[in-house]
Amino acid sequence: MRVDLFDFHLPPERIALRPVEPRDAARLLLLDGARTADHIVRELPALLRAGDCLVFNDTRVIPAQLKGRRGEARIGATLHKRHDLRRWHAFVRNAKRLRPGDAIDFGSGVEAIAESRAPDGSFLLHFLGNEPVEVLLERAGRMPLPPYIASKRETDERDARDYQTMFARKEGAVAAPTAALHFTPQLMCALTDAGIVHETLTLHVGAGTFLPVKAEDTADHKMHAEWGRLDAATADRLNRVRAEGGRIIAVGTTSLRLLESAANEQRRIAPFEGDTAIFITPGYRFRGIDGLMTNFHLPKSTLFMLVSALMGRERMLAAYQHAIAGGYRFYSYGDASLLLP
Repeated sequence: MRVDLFDFHLPPERIALRPVEPRDAARLLLLDGARTADHIVRELPALLRAGDCLVFNDTRVIPAQLKGRRGEARIGATLHKRHDLRRWHAFVRNAKRLRPGDAIDFGSGVEAIAESRAPDGSFLLHFLGNEPVEVLLERAGRMPLPPYIASKRETDERDARDYQTMFARKEGAVAAPTAALHFTPQLMCALTDAGIVHETLTLHVGAGTFLPVKAEDTADHKMHAEWGRLDAATADRLNRVRAEGGRIIAVGTTSLRLLESAANEQRRIAPFEGDTAIFITPGYRFRGIDGLMTNFHLPKSTLFMLVSALMGRERMLAAYQHAIAGGYRFYSYGDASLLLP
């Protein structure tokens, strides 16, 4: 499909630069079949059914943005995927000043060697020393805010809290599963009281989620792979939810992408561990989920294509126009939608 079919105009003032407080006070646009309704996130227990299951991503964002020098040249690096214990793939700013074999000094005693360059221009960085790379990043790194926020203000200490979900346990993401940012302990208690259960899986979100689609046709776009894991016990419980008449509602497109990677044609979910580069566009038949809670996405992005596959392109374009006209806040720190096809 033509990528420009997924374009729409978003006024810059609709981009949220901070989350609302408390988190569950964010607005929630419900699309339930043909119905559209305005709610807030804390009303979620009344919008779902007893027996439904929300699936969260328990990945934890690491301070994956680094600023350093190679000689006199300034080098910026954003890690996007772990290769092994000491090596990470990274997108690099000022990459023309970097060659394989060069050393980069990121300050605070953190150094890395640019081992090799990939065809897409990214580098494989080998971090020196014996300390775990996560420890080095805590010293020298910054939270990797999306470019549409970082271009408008500096990252600060508040982002270390704001850009982490309450489910964050397993370090490895360089972007937050932002739909889950809206959840609070109080909301989780209310969901439990309403008979709505929840499960977690892990998908380490990569910086590739922010890359623009440069191709003119979706068939020519290549997704970056991300590592995920869904264990056998969780898969069994999810299959039981469906068998007992409940719905599986992914919280965030990252949870959805892993569930779809783990599900077969018979809509049964199997254990999964490894990379997924699944790219969902209209015409895709969903197997792993029955609904999705997600934030509002960029024009012509792979994520807007995904929600268009779930609900229909015209339906989503109309819903986004409703949200824009109604003052909804967009992107990572913005409001949410609940999509029930």
